Amino acid sequence: MRLKELRKKRHMTQQRLAIELSMSQNTISRYETGEREADYKTLILIADYFQVSIDYLLERTDDPRFYK
Repeated sequence: MRLKELRKKRHMTQQRLAIELSMSQNTISRYETGEREADYKTLILIADYFQVSIDYLLERTDDPRFYK
């Protein structure tokens, strides 16, 4: 998942992102390391927050465009 890359582009800490998404810093860390996988509702939340497609978030494409 490109979560770490997207977070760093915005110069955000894991803690700040966790606050923005109403989850724990530990959860963000586990998503970034691949220790834990996000469920579909969380993927939608993260993709919406960064305004990217879920396919981009999951590294299925290099096209970050967000379609609604």
